[in-house]
Amino acid sequence: MIRLEHDGAVGIVTLSHPPHNLIGDEFIDRYCTAQEDAVAAGARAILVRSDLRHFCAGADVKALGPGDDGAASDPAAVLDRLESIPVPTVAAIHGAVLGGGFELALACDMIVAAESAQVGAVEVTLGLVPLLGAIQRLVARAGPARAREITMLGRRYRPAELERLGVVNLVVPDAELEEASMSLARQLAAGPTVALGVIKRVVNIAVNDGTKAADEALSGELATMWASNDVRRGTEAMFTDGPGTAVFEGN
Repeated sequence: MIRLEHDGAVGIVTLSHPPHNLIGDEFIDRYCTAQEDAVAAGARAILVRSDLRHFCAGADVKALGPGDDGAASDPAAVLDRLESIPVPTVAAIHGAVLGGGFELALACDMIVAAESAQVGAVEVTLGLVPLLGAIQRLVARAGPARAREITMLGRRYRPAELERLGVVNLVVPDAELEEASMSLARQLAAGPTVALGVIKRVVNIAVNDGTKAADEALSGELATMWASNDVRRGTEAMFTDGPGTAVFEGN
């Protein structure tokens, strides 16, 4: 279902669950575990992609719904696992990116999309709501009015429209998706990993709890940043060779 590989400091999580990468409990658990394993193995950034025709065409509704005992999957637990990944994550999306597939992409820090992709929160067409955080993440990325539009109407969007709304970071020709997304992941992996982790956590706190909470959290996070070796490398490089010349090691 899920394959984990490494390209230098980039952990590559590949969705490979034919025919359409449909999401169920086992798929989600393996997906989260792959990201956690990538970090444990030293990845400083993670690229999520699919080796099938589509990125992910949605969820196996039966697998995600209430079981025989009436207990449902716990979306909050899944989102907590994904949000706790301490390194930057990039989704490279193509083909159908629908329902839960769109949510997997929204749970990443950045989204690079092939221009021919079809993207949408289509759960409402089944009488459902997005189960894995699309509503709240669309509010954070595009604002409440657009979040209502995207989730209530259940339309499929071209990536260029979602880029305009701030939902997608970059749209590229289909043939350039692999190169563009890997280039972005490598750039993040070469960055100061501790500082990037601070940025990620503070953004999450600001989205979830507001600016004041993020201001308070930042004070505590700064000690972690100042203690990193990469701060020393960055400042030394600035004085010797100029800004932007540091080679970071992620510690």
